Amino acid sequence: MTSLDDLIRPNRYPRSSRYDPAWLLELDMGPNPLWLLEDLARDLELRPGMRVLDLGSGKGATSVFLAREFGVQVVAADWWITAEEAAAVFAEAGVGDRVEAVRTEAHVLPFEAESFDAVVSIDAFEYFGTADGYLPYLARFLRPGGQLGIATPAMTREVRELGAIPPHVKAVVGWEAIAWHTAEWWRFQWEITELVTVTSARLQEDGWRDWLLWSRACADHRPDGRASNQPVIDMLTADGGEFLGFALVTARKN
Repeated sequence: MTSLDDLIRPNRYPRSSRYDPAWLLELDMGPNPLWLLEDLARDLELRPGMRVLDLGSGKGATSVFLAREFGVQVVAADWWITAEEAAAVFAEAGVGDRVEAVRTEAHVLPFEAESFDAVVSIDAFEYFGTADGYLPYLARFLRPGGQLGIATPAMTREVRELGAIPPHVKAVVGWEAIAWHTAEWWRFQWEITELVTVTSARLQEDGWRDWLLWSRACADHRPDGRASNQPVIDMLTADGGEFLGFALVTARKN
């Protein structure tokens, strides 16, 4: 059985290791969001007082982390979680005065143009951000010089290049894997618009191992966790890092 202590990894994730793994598991909606965010943040310049959009914020763990660790003002936007549910998490975490919860769909964002210093999206962008026109839409909400950072499931090679979704991946996620791109795909997709300059585009080191460790913990410690996580565990074990990981991509608005 995976111990909750196995999720505390100060050498790799010193900031995330200060958070109670049981609390984080209660907010589970996918691979460990704090590990992804902490790694991504190394390629961003987040300063106290910045206004940051947490796009696809889920149940709120990443928004709590942004407010606590970087002193930024956060707007937590998600379609699947009500604003009331998210606000309760923020209040309990003591950041209710620094995080605003908004329920909205990613293509109809109810914000003023150039109203954010940064947009961050953790394990969500693959659901709404792959269309050619999405970056131009999203960029309008960033101030000049504003930053964009995403952590998203990735392939080490494009499905188009492979000619098919690998069978062990297709068995678990089906056609959705066509939205899992390489870091270099994201670099080209963004830079071709000339709206942003990509500052980093990389495959997270051993990201698949982090995902596997998290999935095992969810299987062992979440109600009915085995049923929902065992297929993912089997997929990642079969893959062994050959095709799967996470792309961490950051850019600045020109």
